[in-house]
Amino acid sequence: MRPNVIEQLIEAPPGSPVAQALAARAPLMQASQANYDAVLTPQDPGGLSQALRFALAARVARLGGDARLAAHYAAGGALPETDAGWQDAATTAILRHVDLIATTPRDATQADIAALQAAGVTTGDIVRLSQLIAFVSYQLRLIAGLRLMGATP
Repeated sequence: MRPNVIEQLIEAPPGSPVAQALAARAPLMQASQANYDAVLTPQDPGGLSQALRFALAARVARLGGDARLAAHYAAGGALPETDAGWQDAATTAILRHVDLIATTPRDATQADIAALQAAGVTTGDIVRLSQLIAFVSYQLRLIAGLRLMGATP
């Protein structure tokens, strides 16, 4: 079985406490990788292409302060450096929503969902987007915790 993304990014030395913790939680690591595959490379991507998914994941990771995770995702998709590079109303609305949910989710309201819908984002894609943001946020927390246990920064 291929190493999962979290294990690749942590690079825990064999026998280290982090490596032991990862090995003891192999089913969790396998489930995390299955979720990665489902969220980033689904069979039915809906209106969110794989390249857009990776670019959005890179944005969430960058907003979360993890340059290595952001670089991992940036290798799979690219967005312009500024939102002004987008002419597409749906993508612009998606970027605004990603920034909101990734940084201050408590400030999100029904009006933010309505703004996505008004820009032409389908309900299914709003759910897909929410899953993506939640998954990368989970990765950020897990990786930060593992690094605190002594893995590489």
